[in-house]
Amino acid sequence: MKRRAETLSFYDHMDELRGRLIKSFLSMGLFSIIAYQYKDRLLAFLIKPVGALVFTSPSDAFVIQLGLSLFAGFLMALPIILYQVWKFVEIALKEQERKFIRIFAPFSVVLFLAGVCFAYYVVVPFSMKFLLSFANEWLVPMITVKNYLSFVVTMVFGCGVTFEFPLVIMFLTKIGIASPQFLIQKRRHAIVLIFIVSAIITPPDVITMWIVAIPLLILYEVSIIAAKALYQPDFVPNNS
Repeated sequence: MKRRAETLSFYDHMDELRGRLIKSFLSMGLFSIIAYQYKDRLLAFLIKPVGALVFTSPSDAFVIQLGLSLFAGFLMALPIILYQVWKFVEIALKEQERKFIRIFAPFSVVLFLAGVCFAYYVVVPFSMKFLLSFANEWLVPMITVKNYLSFVVTMVFGCGVTFEFPLVIMFLTKIGIASPQFLIQKRRHAIVLIFIVSAIITPPDVITMWIVAIPLLILYEVSIIAAKALYQPDFVPNNS
């Protein structure tokens, strides 16, 4: 029998969270070990938009390859990690609400990977092309592998997380916490928040910020449409 939130103490919740975190980290560690075997291929794939890179510290090459393997391990373990997240959330839901997880959980993986692909194939190449266009005979680009991969990982992870935004909205709508009217009323606040997030995860240029913000604005509008279809006015949310 599944445990209910009201029957669990604070320490029970902490034990549950610890168990979920251990499983997530173990899966990430296992996949990171596998990814390390292909570190050279991964690095070659990621630096395609700029070609060769340099490193300025003796330890940079090793640290970067290790960090890259960890990030690749995280992406490979993503379905397991998100499964653990949803299972932890499930405890706090009522029986009629739990069935929604079976629908939303797979889409959370799809949307995160969609954000990752959008960042790598659209945002990163355009950003590099735009930023490097300012180079001239007095300003010669010499990008370090550390700075470049930090930039790529930030963009990829940031876009992956922000692409989950519509799914979270639809899930909250489905369980009765949010409503289409609320989303419409808070549209201006959402637009401001989207641009703030886009500015944080992108380089300091307006064009790249817009490239990230526009899909998120579209996804927000799509979430409102989906929320209208999913919203059940008579649904009683879990307030316990």
